[in-house]
Amino acid sequence: MLVVVVLLAAAFGLANGVHDAGNAIAAPVVTGAMRPGPAVVWAAMFNVVGAVVVGTAVAATIAGIVIVPSDQMLSVLGSATLGALVWSLATLWWGLPCSSGHCLVGALAGAALADGGASAVYWGGLRGIRPEGVIGSLLWLVFSSAIALPIAMAGIHLARRSLRRASRAIETPVRRGDLVASAGLAFAHGSNDAQKVMGLIAASLVASGHLSHFAVPFWVVLASAGFLTLGTLLGGWRVVVTLGRRIYRIKSLDGLVSQASSGLIVLTASLVGAPVSTTDVVAPAVVGVGSGERWRHVGWSVVGEIALAWLVTLPVSGALGALFLVFWRWAG
Repeated sequence: MLVVVVLLAAAFGLANGVHDAGNAIAAPVVTGAMRPGPAVVWAAMFNVVGAVVVGTAVAATIAGIVIVPSDQMLSVLGSATLGALVWSLATLWWGLPCSSGHCLVGALAGAALADGGASAVYWGGLRGIRPEGVIGSLLWLVFSSAIALPIAMAGIHLARRSLRRASRAIETPVRRGDLVASAGLAFAHGSNDAQKVMGLIAASLVASGHLSHFAVPFWVVLASAGFLTLGTLLGGWRVVVTLGRRIYRIKSLDGLVSQASSGLIVLTASLVGAPVSTTDVVAPAVVGVGSGERWRHVGWSVVGEIALAWLVTLPVSGALGALFLVFWRWAG
């Protein structure tokens, strides 16, 4: 059972990498700052670095959501991971940005509720700015998405005002800035999303008796980074099109502002232990730069689709986690 759960966690990390590759490479690819192949490799390298060097606070938050006896923990973790994986793949097929954080938190809560009721879920809250349990994680998920739009809107206004007298020669350094911002966003993505896989695997090792207390062994860090990076190398091209063209046709400066603001938000969340969604930060940041320039050119119908996916992800992934727990127990 431990092997099955670890394989599911690996698959979730792989799908997450495929899904979220578009976040870091959409701007440089669409603006022509980098070709698709090198852009994917560029993002993958910084994914690994972010996953390895930024601690395990997010992993601890994920592992602490479920409170069930150790003999039931593996089935709950496996069912939740499968539920999150299925919904992540479904939204990838539709080409919609999807929150891995929403998927996993919802699926964990749903599977735990199905197993032991409300007492099987650590609801938590905030300790200062640090999230704990389901409520703390959801508050950070909402906050990170909500703040991205005004920060990006203010950033593009400031950038346009600062460069209003600049010649066309400024385009070259701006494109180079796109590459730096893309690297920063990939670093932040690795620092947050790889930890979700780390939390699942480490919690499974504790439940199976391979660890006496929660800790993330270095081999788990490397493996989680590898799963995420492999998915990134495969690329999520439908999401690239959605972020780079369907929401708003971003130019070099738009990409620089949206990526820089998104990377800062996601990295901050990683440092405080909040399992946020890179996708749900980047998408509103793109809306922010579009609204700050030509709001009528923003694809508001696409924004509505993304908002709908954002709203339904939590209940759908929760229902899938609970449903798969029933099948897991029946098959066992």
